[in-house]
Parts: sequence; C-alpha cells; structure tokens
Amino acid sequence: MFLRSIEAHNFRNLEGKIVWGSGLNILHGNNGEGKSNWLEAIYLLAHAKSFRTRQLNEALRFGANQASVRGTVARGNAIERELQVDIQTSSKKTSVNGKRETLARYAAQLHAVSFTADELEVIRGGPEARRGFVDRGAVSLHPGYAQTLADYNKVIKQKRLLLQQAAEGRSSQEELAELVGPWNKQLIGLGKQIHNARTVYVNELNNALDHNLFSDNISIRYVSSLEGKGDLSDYEALLATRLETRFQAEVFAGGCLIGPHRDDLDVLFGGRNLRSFGSSGQQRSALITLDLAALSVYHSKHQDYPVFLIDDVDAELDGRRIDRLLEYLEGRTQTFVTTSKRNHFERFNSRASFYEVTSGHASEDRALSAVMATGAML
Repeated sequence: MFLRSIEAHNFRNLEGKIVWGSGLNILHGNNGEGKSNWLEAIYLLAHAKSFRTRQLNEALRFGANQASVRGTVARGNAIERELQVDIQTSSKKTSVNGKRETLARYAAQLHAVSFTADELEVIRGGPEARRGFVDRGAVSLHPGYAQTLADYNKVIKQKRLLLQQAAEGRSSQEELAELVGPWNKQLIGLGKQIHNARTVYVNELNNALDHNLFSDNISIRYVSSLEGKGDLSDYEALLATRLETRFQAEVFAGGCLIGPHRDDLDVLFGGRNLRSFGSSGQQRSALITLDLAALSVYHSKHQDYPVFLIDDVDAELDGRRIDRLLEYLEGRTQTFVTTSKRNHFERFNSRASFYEVTSGHASEDRALSAVMATGAML
C-alpha cells in the first residue's frame, strides 16, 4: 500500500499538494506550522475521520465552510485510485475516482495505523478510545463491518431519542415498550455481529503481539459489558434478556445501558491493567506493541501493510526507540513522521524523504536530500 500524493484545501491551515516517497517520509518544521495537520489529513483520507476531534467541522480553516482532502493510492499491481473526503459544516462525503462511495467500500481503499499523543487514550483513556482501536482494526480486515457499526449507531441514536421522550414524560411506558421493541430487535442482531467481529480481532491481535521489539508480557482482553451476566456463547439470547430486565433502568436513565457500545478492552502488562498501573513509558511501549501487532494482522489478511503515522516522535520516544521502530518499519510500511528536530534523522541518509512545513505548506527539502544522496554515493 502506497500513498503516492495528497492534496489539501481549507483543511486546518493546509493548502497545496505533496508527492510522497515510498518509504520513510519526515515532515519537519517549527511547532505550530502544520506538521501534525498533514498526518491528520492522511488519517482522514484513510478513515474518513480525525484522530483529534469527533466534529470534522472543527477542522475547517477559520472562515471557510468547506474543505477537501484528496490523495492517490497505489496497491500492488492494482490501478491507482484517487480518494477524496469533502467536509462541510454539517456533513462529509467520501468518493473514489470521483464517484461517491459508501463508507464500507471507501474503507477498503487505504488503511493507516497511527502513534500519536491522542492515540495514547487507547491505553490511558476511557473505553470509547479502546473500542475505536478495535473497530478500526476489524474494519481493516472486513470493510463491510464499517456499515455494521454505522447501522448500530443509528439504532442506538433512535432508541435513545425514544427513551429520552419517556424520561421527559412525553410517552407512557406501554407506548415506549411497543416503540422500542423493533429497535431492540435490530440492536440484538447488529450487537452480535459487533461482539463477534471484535472478539475475533482481539484474538488475532493477541496472537500477533510482538513481545521482543518494545515491551515484554503485553496482552489484551476483550471485556463484554454482559460478562458475568450469563452465557456469552449464546450472545443474542443473553443480550435480549438483559434488554428486557434493564428496561426500567434505561427508561429512568433516558439512555441505552445495554449493548456492545458499553464494552471495553483491557491492556495488560504482566497481568496488570496498564490504565491504572502502567508508567508513562510502559503505556507508550504498549501502544507501539499494539500498533505493530495491528500491522502484522493486516499483513496476514492482505499480504500488504498499512501506512504508519508517528506524530511528534521526539516528544513521545527516546532516540534508541525511534531508531528501533523506524528500522523495524523500513521495508515494511510507508511511514510518515513529524519532528521539530530535522538533524536527528540525518542518520537515515538517502533512505528518507524530507519535507519542510511552513504555515501549512510543505515543500521537499531538496538541499538536504542532495547532501544525503551525495553522502550515500561517497
């Protein structure tokens, strides 16, 4: 998988086009110039969402009412494809080769794995971040799962509206039970699909965990919100029972209390939960270990690697770990790194492409590339 180029218009402070190298790409410049914004644009192109915000309209340039990110992707011997995400204040549109595509079909085009300060929420944050990590991985293996998630979220949204109306006294419980029934039926079917997809992906990720590169004794465990409530092997029946017995509680809360949207993932180091007991360094090591396992699982399925994004690498990792990580990725993935310390990467010589970012514009650092190429020839 190779992102050949990317072009951004009105996305944060970005403007212009970059043609990427096929291996290591290093974006350097002062803080606040837009280096991380380019990584966010790549992530957006891959997943049609941001790793920084849930509200994409927040990524619009100040004063703009629309933005676009476009990129050209090559995969093996397949014909190159042009991906585009258009953002407006209240909507987004995904397209492939100029044709609007469903989320499921779009999700099959490009996959990105990211190591950023925001992604550390997978280890130290709330359950939503960990569910998102698992769901992105499951979508990378089975793009149709993206539609399953979208359908489930619509069901939860509609059911929540009905529960809120009842909590506010706008409908009786008898009326509510009749209205909620069809939504619960969909929730059960879709919930089983989500539970199964997540469980399978977590098992594959566990099998692929690389215990040698950064962190020993890392394991993960999917934690169903129904765990301890009955027989998980008959998930649909158990979910149906819990929805029935917790109906009054949901009415009182005015929200959806039962379903896989309440599940979590335990990330363990030596059997202890890193969220509570891990040091900052252990948490970073665990996230890299999970990311590298995700690369391996993806490769096993597709015989290809996703692109890999590393934001503000100097702040997150020490020099030794940076070297080990980039050397591991070399020859496997197309990698994008942001740094404010360009000179720290000259040791990679002609193996890297360098881009200087100034006020959102990125230009290839040809002077440095020429020096590096000359050194390689000598």
